[in-house]
Parts: sequence; C-alpha cells; structure tokens
Amino acid sequence: MSSESKLREQICILSKSMFERGLTGGSTGNVSARTEDGGLLVSPTGTSFGRLDPARLSRFDANGVLIDGDKPTKEMPLHSAFYDSRPETGAVVHLHSTYCVALSMLPGVDADNFLPALTPYGIMRLGKVKMLPFFLPGDDAMGDAVRALNGTRKAVMLANHGPVVADKDIDTACSAIEEMEETAKLAVITQGMKPRGLTEDDVQNLVTRFNVDWDV
Repeated sequence: MSSESKLREQICILSKSMFERGLTGGSTGNVSARTEDGGLLVSPTGTSFGRLDPARLSRFDANGVLIDGDKPTKEMPLHSAFYDSRPETGAVVHLHSTYCVALSMLPGVDADNFLPALTPYGIMRLGKVKMLPFFLPGDDAMGDAVRALNGTRKAVMLANHGPVVADKDIDTACSAIEEMEETAKLAVITQGMKPRGLTEDDVQNLVTRFNVDWDV
C-alpha cells in the first residue's frame, strides 16, 4: 500500500472514530492532510465523518489545484490559511463539537486564551487557543482571521461554530482537538463551581518543560 493510500485510510478511520463518539454529527466537520508530494487530501463537501470514502477524498496537487476526487469542503479558505501561515502543518481538523461550542457562547470567556488552565494536556497539546468571532460558514474572512495570527496559534475556536486544530500530522491533530473538547467539557460542567485549576506557575512550568508556544 502506498503512503497516500495509507493516509487516505487513516483519515477515514480517525474521522469515523470521532463521529461515532459524538465529536461531530451529521455532515459537519472537515479534515485535510498533507501528502508526501506537497499536495492535500481533503474531506469532500456535505459528507459525514462517519462515512468518508478513501477513494473519493478531494485531492489537490502541490499548487493547490483540485486534480481528483469529489468537490472539497467549503471551508478550504480556513484550511489553506493554516498551511500557508504555519509551514510545519501536516493536517488540519475542524469539528462542531458540543462542549467547545457551548463554552464559546458563555459570558466571560477570554478570547485570547479560550480554554481555562484545568489540565496539563490541554496546554501541552494545544498551546494558547484563540477564539475568533462568528463567521458565515465558508467565508473567506475566516481564513483572513487565521492568517492575521501570523502562525502564532495552532488551535482556534470559531465562536458559535467549532474548534480547529493544525498539527504536524493527522493523528496528532485529532488527538489535540479531542483534548480541546475534553477541556471545554470540564470548563462547562464546572461552571459556577469555582474549580481549582492550574496556577500560573504550573502553566509556566508546563510551557517551559514541553516547549509550548504560549506567550503570544
């Protein structure tokens, strides 16, 4: 099996796993991953994460030209913005996960640091998460907002919409976005309970120990 065939299978297996565990429902969410030749494999528009077909993934060449597969997700401007502004990006995952969306709608959320410091892995795998304002799905302005961050954030939250994570490969990106949803879940279910989070010293120790992009 070629490396591209393996990547196609991996995209579909991971997407189905997230769908079956309720991390994104219906035909929501989209995913992309860099191929060895510099191109992209992308989930097609209007498809369910639970039923992606490896043979029908949208295939772009290294120049960004669609060369095979179905019509890609309308969120391509969002994906392209991460690949362009963070050259180390090997995959981008966008979900419509319940707790992240719920947290984005609650008062008092810090747009520059969306996730409260509740667990070490929320910090280690995501860094500081930026919450962007609401955009119409597929709006080019969404990509513009990501580019304006100048590559400083690997994870963003689209208000009233869903989380997006860019990472070195598809497996790492999926693990990170799941961590984002779990941290948001903790934040939502402990609302009003004054939970004991990590201290500023704890956060800085994590940032230093694990080389996390944080003070941006």
